[in-house]
Amino acid sequence: MELLMQTISARENLHSTLGRALEVLLHLMATNQSVQVMKDVFSTQRAIVWKFPDLLFYEETEQCAELCRRLLRHCSSGVKEIRTWACASLYLLMRHDFEQENSFARVKVQATVALSTIVAGSTTFNEHHLRRSLKTIMLYGDNDRGMEDSSFPEQVRELSINLHHILLDTVKMQEFQDDPEMLMDLMYRISKGYKNSPDLRLTWLQAMAEKNSQMKNHTEAAMCLVHAAALVSEYLYLLEGKSYLPIGCVAFQNISPNVLEESATSEDTLAPEEEGICTGKMFSEQGLIGLMEQAAALFKEAQLYEAMNEVYRLVMPIYEERRAYQSLEKVHRSLSDCYQQLLHKGSHRFLGTYFRVGFYGLIFGDLDRAEFVYKEAALTQLGEFSLRLQNLYSEKLGKDKIELLKDSKTIDPSTLDPAKGHIQVTFVEPYFEEWELKERLSVFDRSFNIRRFVFNTPYTKGGKAHGEIDTQCMSKTILITKDTLPYVKKRSTVINFERVEMNPLQVAIIGMQEKIISLRNCLIARPPDTKLLQMRLQGGIATTVNQGPFAIAKCFLDVPLKEQTHDHHRLRVCFKEFARRCQEALDLNKHLITEEQHEYQHELARNFRDFQNKLEPMVPTKKKHKRSRDRALKNIATARTSRLFSTGSTGD
Repeated sequence: MELLMQTISARENLHSTLGRALEVLLHLMATNQSVQVMKDVFSTQRAIVWKFPDLLFYEETEQCAELCRRLLRHCSSGVKEIRTWACASLYLLMRHDFEQENSFARVKVQATVALSTIVAGSTTFNEHHLRRSLKTIMLYGDNDRGMEDSSFPEQVRELSINLHHILLDTVKMQEFQDDPEMLMDLMYRISKGYKNSPDLRLTWLQAMAEKNSQMKNHTEAAMCLVHAAALVSEYLYLLEGKSYLPIGCVAFQNISPNVLEESATSEDTLAPEEEGICTGKMFSEQGLIGLMEQAAALFKEAQLYEAMNEVYRLVMPIYEERRAYQSLEKVHRSLSDCYQQLLHKGSHRFLGTYFRVGFYGLIFGDLDRAEFVYKEAALTQLGEFSLRLQNLYSEKLGKDKIELLKDSKTIDPSTLDPAKGHIQVTFVEPYFEEWELKERLSVFDRSFNIRRFVFNTPYTKGGKAHGEIDTQCMSKTILITKDTLPYVKKRSTVINFERVEMNPLQVAIIGMQEKIISLRNCLIARPPDTKLLQMRLQGGIATTVNQGPFAIAKCFLDVPLKEQTHDHHRLRVCFKEFARRCQEALDLNKHLITEEQHEYQHELARNFRDFQNKLEPMVPTKKKHKRSRDRALKNIATARTSRLFSTGSTGD
């Protein structure tokens, strides 16, 4: 083989046979040979790369991919000498590619694809040896004095670490088959590791979608397919740039800002026309349509009709360009059905429940001191979810090894039993600033694309969690997650938090604001929920409730004016708003009740007058405001229309 290569090198007219010679060399690498033969094979291979770099990097790119596979497989050999030669050959292949274009994106992609092939299709490779070899290659880059002034050593380090993580996570998947959240985390990390290979990234996103569907996580499955569609769209736009196609992943931002992960802006991104890149059938218009249709169907299953509409906004221009009228008719019929659903139960949907979960203890390994926000099915109870986690980790780590922490206070890990694992589970809600609430008007808006969550921890100066109104303090904790939820997986890491301490007066203000929001939601609900409206109204105006609105006013506003602060003024404003909302609710209820409930309406009116009379010395509320009356009349008119519509629809 060495003689053959010397002959070809000496005669320019024989250079066309180099490809065949390389095929023979690759065949030798694929068969069992003695250590001495392999030494000569690696030496010849390095000489070819050094003398004829264009052959591998431009002419025989398929053989470059095959060479990466052979070298990486030998990096896991049980023979130390062969591992050493394979590491040197792979490192020099990266170096020569970098010298050609100041980047070795091609070898990065081929090495990543090669690792995927080895891990997925072979049980003979040695994971330990392969990890050692990756570390050796990284050390070669760190100690290469000829390249220390370039970005090459850092790129080698990044690739080695990425391949190392892919290898570890792929092996771990077998260990966590019974832990759905950890399994999805591993699949997600592997898919990110394949970012420079769009074909593999797409394969893993589709695998995640399938796994989510099996677990009935329809929203997360839809998000996986949206990411897959954004990825395909990104490369289709680079390849074709047709006006009716989505303009890359940016076009999908209205569905989720997370899709920008699929942006092909990395220096390692190869053009889609490169050999072996974006060759799958999904990287086509029909493949893109299929992904978006599947995503739309899953959003519909999850009652996320607004997200389904956004998906169809992107797919309809393709149908219009193709004159696919039957497909357009099907889309519009599906959208019509969804709008009907929104009219009937738009404000009565429950689109998810959220929990903060903290893990404490070395027994959890990488999860120790990690915090997540989990998105669970609507109406999931705290106790039910906590029990599921406790059972899951008890089965894995031992029944006596796991303890639940049942309060939401800040944990000092040094005070916990180091021999056990502790899990703290807290119910959290999406958190919005006041300006956000004005923009996020619907249930969907307040349940979709959220990154901030809040939970309150009640306490008193005396150490008890709960006390009287004038002693009740509260710590408000706002969590910020790495990703907006919903996402391709059910949990997202907490990356930051803010904590605000509130005194009893501020706690009272928060309580009144929540009551106002509850009443307002009842007033705008279409169709109106009469029972819920009456329950909110009755609980708000009762003057005998120890912790009710009147008790709050008596506690904080029945003091001399000169002793009052800005927070007292805020509370007074809350009470005026609350009284207005109660009046509107009373007027609306009058037009919703049946004949036999008239006496109940009179009782509510008497209670409201009594509430106003007792509140008047502290907060003047009796003055009628034209705006409040007009708003009440508008609510009544809308409610009547809504009821007529509902009756008409039922009759059909």
